[in-house]
Amino acid sequence: MREVRLGLIAFAAVLLALALGGVAYAFHSGGVAECSGCHSMHAPAPGGTSLLIRSTPSNTCLSCHAANDTSPSSYHVMTYPVPASGVPPVERNPGGDFAWLLKNYTFTVRGTTTNELGQTHGHNVVATDFGIQADSDNTTAPGGTFVSANLACSSCHDPHGKYRRTSTGAIVTSGAPIIGSGSYNTSPGNSSGNPIPANQAVGVYRLLLGSGASPGAGANFTGVPAAVAPSTYNQTEATNQVRVAYGQAVVANQQVAWGTWCATCHPQMHSANGYVHPVDQVLSTTVVNNYNAYVNSSNTAGGTQATAFLSLVPFVEGTSDYTVLGSHANNNNSFLNGPGGADRVSCVSCHRAHSTGWTEMLRWNMEGEFMTLADSSGNPSYPGINATGPAAQVQFARGRTIAETQAAYYDRPVTVFGAYQRVLCNKCHAQD
Repeated sequence: MREVRLGLIAFAAVLLALALGGVAYAFHSGGVAECSGCHSMHAPAPGGTSLLIRSTPSNTCLSCHAANDTSPSSYHVMTYPVPASGVPPVERNPGGDFAWLLKNYTFTVRGTTTNELGQTHGHNVVATDFGIQADSDNTTAPGGTFVSANLACSSCHDPHGKYRRTSTGAIVTSGAPIIGSGSYNTSPGNSSGNPIPANQAVGVYRLLLGSGASPGAGANFTGVPAAVAPSTYNQTEATNQVRVAYGQAVVANQQVAWGTWCATCHPQMHSANGYVHPVDQVLSTTVVNNYNAYVNSSNTAGGTQATAFLSLVPFVEGTSDYTVLGSHANNNNSFLNGPGGADRVSCVSCHRAHSTGWTEMLRWNMEGEFMTLADSSGNPSYPGINATGPAAQVQFARGRTIAETQAAYYDRPVTVFGAYQRVLCNKCHAQD
């Protein structure tokens, strides 16, 4: 009993540190974190493994990262309990809210009824304590052989945080001690004048798995991708966008391009293996010009590079200089520059990593040509089952309320797009 009490006290201390300490005193601190936050020596979860406090790795992760929030909150990646029908999930972190996995929609279009299961909205990490089951449609990863029933948070993230970036820029798994997270624009090494001290290190972006790690089915990661996020990243984008600065890094057995990293589990979804859309390729001059000029479907040529960035269509910057990426990552619209000639398209340009309000974890709805419609007065409106006029069209509402649709776009005002905005493929291709 004494050990249980000590474990609870230690866990409470962890939660207090998370609540009061901010990034500098975060639970993981870029690396292994406090052992007692995830493991219990004498009172592990029944039926679990590795002395975990919950029965599976994902259940353990979500015991801290899921919360019953009423507004976006820090490190939370799932609204739980899942909001009622018609009410959207709360979290707005760059990876997306896992609660969308449990939001099912049924609607009838031209006599055909569609049952859109929440499991189509993202990565179904198996976390039965939180209602998330294995994907029943895709028994293996699309374009790969990884078994979906084995998918866990730890399939992509290293819970022990061994991968680290040293003062020399090398990615290693031991040696230089990790002094903090390397994920943020405030992290050592990610801003000029704040280098990583000699013989020390920071954790890699989001504790991602790197070279030599295997998610399963014989697949092996060949490195970690580069990115920097603003230190506050889970927030509504009703006014300010959150810009994660994704970087292009290719150093053998250390760093890889984003598409190459995703292709560890989805090899056939990669352009090198015949997938149609380019991945990790430099944007053409035409695409760069389209992206920077495009504002919305009513204004496809009036934008400028200085204000062109759209968080719903991010791009990968053609650099692995973390001080550059750190200066670009922000949550206050301080840097909205669009792409240049060295920048690239990758998986993260169209998909979020966790889950979204749309099928295939896409950043926008691809199941129709319009993202927005109009109300009875002709004003722009997000589609929804509670909308009036043209915005109530079932094929675009897709069983969602207006609030759910807007939340899936991270609360961006409908006026940003205007009426009858076509899908955001047009941000790069300008075919509207």
